[in-house]
Amino acid sequence: MNIAILSYHTCPLATLGGKDTGGMNVYVRDLTRYLGMHGIHADVFTRSQDEHVPHVLHDLGSGNRVVHIPAGPESPLPKVELKQYIPQFTAGISAFAEQKNIRYDLIHSHYWLSGLAAEELKKSWKKPVISMFHTLALLKNRIAKSPQEIESDLRIEGERETIAISDKVVAATSDEKNQLEKLYQTPSEKIAVIPPGVDITRFYPIPADEAKEFVGIPKDERMLLFVGRIEPLKGIDILIRAIAQLRHADVLSECPHYLYIIGGEPDADSQNMNQEMRRLQNLCRELGVGDLVLFLGKRDQDTLQYYYSAAEIVVMPSHYESFGMVALEAMACGTPVIATQVGGLQHLVQNGVTGFTIPNDNVEVLEERLTQLICKQEMRAEMGRKSITYARSYAWDVITPRVIDLYKQTIQDYASFQER
Repeated sequence: MNIAILSYHTCPLATLGGKDTGGMNVYVRDLTRYLGMHGIHADVFTRSQDEHVPHVLHDLGSGNRVVHIPAGPESPLPKVELKQYIPQFTAGISAFAEQKNIRYDLIHSHYWLSGLAAEELKKSWKKPVISMFHTLALLKNRIAKSPQEIESDLRIEGERETIAISDKVVAATSDEKNQLEKLYQTPSEKIAVIPPGVDITRFYPIPADEAKEFVGIPKDERMLLFVGRIEPLKGIDILIRAIAQLRHADVLSECPHYLYIIGGEPDADSQNMNQEMRRLQNLCRELGVGDLVLFLGKRDQDTLQYYYSAAEIVVMPSHYESFGMVALEAMACGTPVIATQVGGLQHLVQNGVTGFTIPNDNVEVLEERLTQLICKQEMRAEMGRKSITYARSYAWDVITPRVIDLYKQTIQDYASFQER
């Protein structure tokens, strides 16, 4: 079986925490690796963003490749400019397949831009398409707090078009399935609910002293951790305000902790700095917690297990998460998670068992839960042990066969339909 995986706007090998890098990158990378381990050949096609990076990389094992297709300038571009280069992208994929004399049995697209590329390939290849969105524009627009956060009509129409041409749509949770049905009128029978997996060969508990040595912090220092893109959707300002309240309540003098934030480019000059990063840094100064909050910037995906293991608690104060890969990775490392009751997080984090779930946009409850956990080592340890067991039920060795079964069934159903 040969699978063409499309990740048009972002490369699965990119450093985590950048503008367009997050859980989707991890999903595509790890799924492709595990498909290879199960004897499935998969090529990931992504737009080339750096002419100095080889166009074909064998970084995913088992002969599975990342193929960088030149489409427009070989440099990062805003998403609003990317649609115009999709024809070049699809032409490049077709040329690669012809050059390598490979016929793909199925196209697996990620995000709406990839879905539009899949539409063109489906027409020429006569092969089925499975799509996964990872986030939905209409959901993001519901919780947007400013005009700048509103997703475009172009994206919404792109998502609808992708659903229309897809043979199957993968939802990470039952909540996402309901959203696809209600907001996008997606037929129920077209949706398959399969959660992302976690690589437990990479994410497992590392002794805290060894993890702290790797990340470069003193062995007696206690870390609260946020990992993700620096954007308003992630609710980082809520976490910073909770830290300020902990200091005001004198909790941190008894149990000193520092907040480490992985993501973005905190040292960029004023012209190039992300607007949300600037806002968060200013907020730290205004609240007098600049000494307690450390912005680390982007980190390689293969170092995150050290940060999770070094942390006492991982905090996800997001206003929206379709799933929440960071929570799953942290739990696999034995670290309890405090997360908002949104999207996949409300199901992924077991309240009072593997961490706590809290109401969205609520500084006071977040402060209460942080206070409850940071000074109770035994509670954290017990939650950590339960987190490891729970996360293993999402291991890629468990999830990958479900994806492969979906591939096989979709290929079979498509062939049967074509024969009618």
